[in-house]
Amino acid sequence: MTMTLITSSTLRTRIAVIDVLRGLVMLIMLFDHVRETVFLHHQVSDPMDVASVDPALFFTRLAAHVCAPMFVFLTGLSAWLYAHPAAGPRSASGFLFKRGLLLVVLELVFVNFAWSGAFPPAVLYLQVIWVIGLAMMALAVLHKFPLKILVLLGVAIVAGQHLLTGLRAEEGSFAYYVLTVLLQRGYLVADGAMKIKVSYPLLPWIGVIVLGYAAGPLYARSRSPENRRRRLLALGAGSLLLLAVLRGFNIYGETLPWVAGDTAVRTVMSVLNFTKYPPSLDFLLFTLGLGMLGLAWLESVDNWFTRACATFGGAPMFYYLLHLYLLLAIGLTLTAVLGANHGARYGVEHIWQVWLLALLLMPVLYFPCRAFANYKRTSTQAWVRYF
Repeated sequence: MTMTLITSSTLRTRIAVIDVLRGLVMLIMLFDHVRETVFLHHQVSDPMDVASVDPALFFTRLAAHVCAPMFVFLTGLSAWLYAHPAAGPRSASGFLFKRGLLLVVLELVFVNFAWSGAFPPAVLYLQVIWVIGLAMMALAVLHKFPLKILVLLGVAIVAGQHLLTGLRAEEGSFAYYVLTVLLQRGYLVADGAMKIKVSYPLLPWIGVIVLGYAAGPLYARSRSPENRRRRLLALGAGSLLLLAVLRGFNIYGETLPWVAGDTAVRTVMSVLNFTKYPPSLDFLLFTLGLGMLGLAWLESVDNWFTRACATFGGAPMFYYLLHLYLLLAIGLTLTAVLGANHGARYGVEHIWQVWLLALLLMPVLYFPCRAFANYKRTSTQAWVRYF
């Protein structure tokens, strides 16, 4: 995705806000990935067990839920901007396919190593970078359809996926592999020296990236900021209102109905306890609804924090790889120096320690990302645009 380094003088432009929101969700993601580095002994299920999980851990994980949907949605939106430059429309097929293929390769090689510290890993996890790559490759074909068709397709996939959850296939059959890749989290290879597991089933994410592309005209040059803001507010509020109806009455859109807890907090946790793998309709209404409201709000905000977010958001893949390898180094160092106190790794005992470590890492990550964003802005090297 072609992004620009954001300064205060350009922060409120229609495109700059995309980097701001992307950077913000990347910082939220950092809390969750620090959790997986030093707090994994307090593992959470999907959906979470609200009767036993600590509320602070629950809401830390809930905040991170917004990251993947908005990253995929903004990828689709950025693809529309690429396809509609000032010079006139152009095909985004090559742009999307090549970048999608690169993401798949990065997931298989560099991202998996960063998570496991071993190559080859005992389990090859096909996670968010893999699914974004495949979704981009799907959009390379689908973006040629009219926008109205894309809206209908995106809504049909996101809302209709639950009609397919009852499908089953014999393990080892072709249909089993198709269902595992598209809709049902599980192992493609369950035995042997290296297992392969699909953590992010693809189909719902194709719906999200298609909806992101279909939202592109909101950022057309002919669209006034006031009109864009009204429409984003309507989309965000409408998504959350629909969620309130579907979830409030346990009608549709989530596999686990909410129940009243022994405290008000536990009841709220149950209501907000959504399925991420694959993302349920309620999960996407919640996260994308908040994302639309965020896009509407951030376009009118200009301060040091939003400019810092824009710097992170202008170098997304560089940031992603950098923070994973930094966390790998931190995890190995803590285990070597302090010793393994939870299985084979060192872990902290309190969630506030996770929050503190994440906050301390933000300035550490900022300066390399700023330097790379500056380099990307001025470099003529083709490869830097992929990061």
